[in-house]
Amino acid sequence: MKDNRIHLYCMPGMAASPTIFEYLNLPQDKFMLHFLEWIIPTKGISFTDYAKKMSGEINEDNVVLLGVSLGGLLVQEMTKYIQVKKVIIVSSVKTRHELPKRMLFARYTSIHKLLPTRLINNVELVAKYAFGESITKRLSLYEKYLSIRDKNYIDWCIHELVNWNQEVPCDKLVHIHGEKDTVFPINHISNCIRVKNGTHTMIIHRAKWFNENLPTIILE
Repeated sequence: MKDNRIHLYCMPGMAASPTIFEYLNLPQDKFMLHFLEWIIPTKGISFTDYAKKMSGEINEDNVVLLGVSLGGLLVQEMTKYIQVKKVIIVSSVKTRHELPKRMLFARYTSIHKLLPTRLINNVELVAKYAFGESITKRLSLYEKYLSIRDKNYIDWCIHELVNWNQEVPCDKLVHIHGEKDTVFPINHISNCIRVKNGTHTMIIHRAKWFNENLPTIILE
């Protein structure tokens, strides 16, 4: 019997594991969820070549890609190598023009190379980079979601983020963004579905909104 379900591939943000999607619950008769994971990049690999490698993890045609934060940039790059039905980015940016000024400043000064990534085993520091918030009260929670503690990986992620050169949004793109996102402030973002009180971690904390709205967003 032919499976007519839509295959949704989900890519987490920097240093995060697929557990950030644990509260997604879409109708199983219509959608099949797949969870991608970050692979430690080989030395010198470009973001584009990394996206090509990650595209090899897609096993169906005409899938929907969903990426959170840096994962949102990655799924957009993946569309250069595979045919997609739709691309959904969450808490992310569509072009380099939506990056906040501090990241554009880092692009031209390389100041991001001075960040203390050698302290990567400090989960609170990783969370500040990845989620844009202090996690003192929820440390054990974020230890579950932040799975990668590799300094070279974090350095690579930050470099590729601040140097992303996409000028125009890719085709078939839907952008979902929280009004209280501190990593990518909403005032830099255009043409998006705004989530009231949504933060950079809303894929975790506002899962009910996604469960209620993603099916329609995917199917329309």
